[in-house]
Amino acid sequence: MSERAPRWYDAGLRFECSRCGNCCTGPPGAVWFSAAEGRAMATAMGMSEEAFHRRYARQIRGRWSLRETKTSRGMDCVFLTTDPEGKAGCRLYGARPAQCRTWPFWPENLESREMWDAVRAQTPCPGMGQGGLVTIDEILERLGETPGDSDL
Repeated sequence: MSERAPRWYDAGLRFECSRCGNCCTGPPGAVWFSAAEGRAMATAMGMSEEAFHRRYARQIRGRWSLRETKTSRGMDCVFLTTDPEGKAGCRLYGARPAQCRTWPFWPENLESREMWDAVRAQTPCPGMGQGGLVTIDEILERLGETPGDSDL
């Protein structure tokens, strides 16, 4: 049996959400969610799946995404909130989709140190490279939650 090649992030990565909201706003995009996540979000909002989809979701090439709202910051996720101190939050935090739960540990962000640094610079996500160490086991657990095309 051959050994697995080391990953550049095997020693873990530092990340702590600063509640800046940068990952929930910006240029137009998509926040993909699965059917099960749609049901969970509808339940959290106290509404039927059909009503949830009508009000908060849109289809893009046959896949479901949360809607966005145009603001001075860009296109905000429809569930992005801001508290009186200016900290970002989510009206659906406990039922948010895997795409949100797993940020910034997405496969494409972890392809290389250069990609991680580029994402960090482009987002900008002040939590990347800050705070406590997220271990390789925690990163792999989050990667396991990241939905693939077959799940959406």
